[in-house]
Amino acid sequence: MIATTSSPAPAAAPADHPVLRTMLSRLHPLVMGVLNITPDSFSDGGQFVAPEHALAQARRMIAEGADIIDIGAESTRPYGAQPVTAEEELQRLRPILAEVVSLGVPVSIDSMKAAVVGWALDAGASVANDVWGLQRDPDMARLLAERHSPVIVMHNRDRVDEDIDIMRDIAAFFTRSLAIADEAGISREKIVLDPGIGFGKTAEQSMTALARLDELGAFRLPLLVGASRKRFISSVVPSEPDRRLGGSIAAHLIAARGGARIIRTHDVAETVQALRVAAAIEERR
Repeated sequence: MIATTSSPAPAAAPADHPVLRTMLSRLHPLVMGVLNITPDSFSDGGQFVAPEHALAQARRMIAEGADIIDIGAESTRPYGAQPVTAEEELQRLRPILAEVVSLGVPVSIDSMKAAVVGWALDAGASVANDVWGLQRDPDMARLLAERHSPVIVMHNRDRVDEDIDIMRDIAAFFTRSLAIADEAGISREKIVLDPGIGFGKTAEQSMTALARLDELGAFRLPLLVGASRKRFISSVVPSEPDRRLGGSIAAHLIAARGGARIIRTHDVAETVQALRVAAAIEERR
C-alpha cells in the first residue's frame, strides 16, 4: 500500500467546478472525450486538425454522452511526438476552442504550457489538464491558483525504468505536485489525480497502476484514468491503436472498480455504454 507524506487532504473532494461537482456525484464515472487537433497524435493524428472536423467530432462525442471534452493541440504521445511552441498550439486552438466551449459541456485544455492554459481559460475552458503535474512549467501552479481553475495532475517520467516500484514513484510524484499546489495556493478541492497510463512506464507498469489504482485513494482526491488505445493493450493482444477498443473498455471498467471517477477515451459511445451497464449491474449486488 502507498504511504503518503503530504498534508491531510479533504475526503474525496470533487473538482471545484459547479457542473463537474454535480456530475462526480453520480454512480458511474464521468466520460471525457479526447479531441486531438494535432497532426501526430498516436491514434488519430491529423483527423481533426481542420476546425470543421474538430467541431463535428466534439458534437459527435457530446451526442454520444461525453461529459467533458479534452482538447489538445500538442501531441504528448510517449514516442516520437514533435514538440511545438506555445504559439503553434495557440494557432491550432484559436479557430476551434470557443466553438467547442459554446456546445455547453465543460472543456479541459490539455497543455503543459502555462501561456496556452491561461489563454484557453480566458476563452472559456473550465479545467487544466497538465501531463507534467505542475512540475514542468514553473508558471503553471501560480497561474491556476490565480484563475481558481481545477487541474488534472498527471504522473509522468522523462524515461522508462523497469526496475522501479511504479506505485511508489506515482505516490512520490503526486506528493511533490501537491506540495507545489499547496505553495501556490491551489486548494485540494480543485485537484484531480491521473496515474498517467502509458507515460514513462513499461506495459507491465501501466497494468500494475491500473490493478492497484485503489491505493491512490490514500490521497483522498478524485482519480482520472485514460487507458484508451494505449500501447500496453498491444502487449497482451497485438493490435494497432484503432483496434484496441476491447482492451480499452476492459481497462476502464477495472479502473472504475478501482475508484476512477473520470474516464478519458477516444471511443465515447462504447465507453459510456460499458460504464453505465457495469454500474447498473454493480448496483444490484
